[in-house]
Amino acid sequence: MIMDALAQLEAQADATKAAEMAAYHKAPRRYLGLAVPEVEALVAEWRAAATLDQRIQLAADLWETDIHEARVAAAKLLTQARIRPDDGAWALIAEWTQGFDAWALADHATIAGQKRVVADPTRLDEVEGWTQSENLWTRRAALVITLPWAKMAFPKADDLAVRERVLGWAETYVPDRDWFMQKVVAWWLRDLSKKDPARVREFLYGPGAGLKAFARKEAAQYLED
Repeated sequence: MIMDALAQLEAQADATKAAEMAAYHKAPRRYLGLAVPEVEALVAEWRAAATLDQRIQLAADLWETDIHEARVAAAKLLTQARIRPDDGAWALIAEWTQGFDAWALADHATIAGQKRVVADPTRLDEVEGWTQSENLWTRRAALVITLPWAKMAFPKADDLAVRERVLGWAETYVPDRDWFMQKVVAWWLRDLSKKDPARVREFLYGPGAGLKAFARKEAAQYLED
């Protein structure tokens, strides 16, 4: 399947756009110049024609190519609310997080992982380990993958406990002055402010007081005061 999939991606390659993407993303890998909707259209065809095991194997093979669009396709193959059983999909996504090197692919893969963590919150124990990684992108992924809990309109007691757990991770990120780490804390808080503005204010006047000015401003974007 991998050879056919790569051939289909290659058939839509655009050298001019590929050069623009390489300059934009900066990560040293090959780019084909496909837009995400073009990749998603191909993935929809592959998903419909493959078994779950075939899909997971194809995702693994596509990621191994280290071609930008192939990695986007790999993530999209696993971005689905219901995957049963999903242990294989989760193991693959968790493996990918350890080698992230740029925000775009990290986000595509981590968003696929959001569904798997919501399906089995015990996986948060593994995610917590990412917060201690030497890889900035792996640490960042711990907050991106838990964003569903920031967005829940009617969280249950267990969900509120997860929120507090993740806010604890965010607190440890505040002293990290890297722009992307500040940004992801702000992202989590901004989304949470739509559901629990009081908790976000508490964070911003507490540990969040140490965030950079741009991050505090973004976190408070939807707060009336």
